[in-house]
Amino acid sequence: MKKITTTISLLVSILFVSGNLLAQDYTTDDILGYWLNEEQDGKVHIYQENGKYYGKLIWLKNAIDEETGKPKLDKHNPDDELKKRPTKGIILMSDFEYEGDGLWEEGDIYDPKSGKTYSCYMKLKAMDQLKVRGYIGISLIGRTTYWTRTTQ
Repeated sequence: MKKITTTISLLVSILFVSGNLLAQDYTTDDILGYWLNEEQDGKVHIYQENGKYYGKLIWLKNAIDEETGKPKLDKHNPDDELKKRPTKGIILMSDFEYEGDGLWEEGDIYDPKSGKTYSCYMKLKAMDQLKVRGYIGISLIGRTTYWTRTTQ
């Protein structure tokens, strides 16, 4: 019986140590930089300002409206004044706070394709992969997308 207890203790210790070795140590600023969305039609610059994190849409694959030949506008925005602004340059993500363990919460994400704003959290899955989850109310009701780190 003692041999079984010792073996189980050893296995638990090995699992604990290997789990800690595989865990990534993230810092508050690991999210900073440039991220390509899952559809690869938009690039977001995530930056920090006054202790919170924001994301600005800096590149669009199709930034020009084919009908007008001018920059695409934020035409789905519910605010009539904001419908006149170009989509490129919009602050899509706002007010995120670092919670530790590669997780940023308490923020909002704006979807220019629908004109809707959602609660959101972001979690680094690896240094070059970011899980972005937008939701209404509770995070169980929402959509997840994965972004890839890229260069400017």
